[in-house]
Amino acid sequence: MKLLRYGPSGQEKPGLLDEDGIVRDLSQLIPDLSGDALAPDSLKKIAAIDPQSLPAVPGTAQGDLRLGPCVGATGKFICIGLNYADHAEESGLDVPPEPVIFNKWTSAIVGPDDDVQIPRGSVKTDWEVELGVIIGTGGSYIEEPDALNHVAGFCVVNDVSEREFQIERAGTWDKGKGCDTFGPTGPWLVTPDEVGDYDNLKMWCEVDGHRYQDGSTATMVYKVPHLISYCSRFMSLQPGDIISTGTPPGVGMGQTPPVYLKGGEVMRLGIDKLGVQTQKVRPA
Repeated sequence: MKLLRYGPSGQEKPGLLDEDGIVRDLSQLIPDLSGDALAPDSLKKIAAIDPQSLPAVPGTAQGDLRLGPCVGATGKFICIGLNYADHAEESGLDVPPEPVIFNKWTSAIVGPDDDVQIPRGSVKTDWEVELGVIIGTGGSYIEEPDALNHVAGFCVVNDVSEREFQIERAGTWDKGKGCDTFGPTGPWLVTPDEVGDYDNLKMWCEVDGHRYQDGSTATMVYKVPHLISYCSRFMSLQPGDIISTGTPPGVGMGQTPPVYLKGGEVMRLGIDKLGVQTQKVRPA
């Protein structure tokens, strides 16, 4: 099942993408794709409904119909660093002995095809295609064997990063990770039953038609169940929280010489079964 949020920024409504690519309105069933609507019982009720019985929304998703972030009211946008061995290598860093946790501020979250803004003073804005995990059932100290029962779905995330802010300026990584528009999310939340083998999904990112990233979730160091369990040791996870699980090699920082976004480019990225994002890059 592919669930989404459509409409103008800040006024999104919940929807479902049917097998014909038509968006079906869910707003009579749930107020938003957030909170309790992400719980297992809620998702089961939605899955049991014949999509043809739901109102069709005019327009084409990611065409003349804007899609918003695929989950609403996100409380925490948690990210995992250096979680692909080959990306750690291109960054000149060792694979960490434990997952590296940092944050993107929720004000970074935008729709999958919204513009990405280069912050004022930026000289090293970069791209990162990542597998996002959306929490449906909250909890603390989640046991790894039970971790997937806490997942509402998966999505594509572009972990846009400003490397000078992140690495060369005083402070934590968060400074270069949470700038406005640095978290395109979606196009849809895909439920685990439809994703299947989330450990073997192809993922890629292109800038102006040149493919820089061409990887797979198969090379992830710390897998999804471990990440959920690990994060829940340090914070309670809540419905709508997003865990962005790391990126494969091919980021701009890893090119020889490095390549960074200047403004005017188009990023296009995707993950098998989870959809494609397209963002124009512009100065803030």
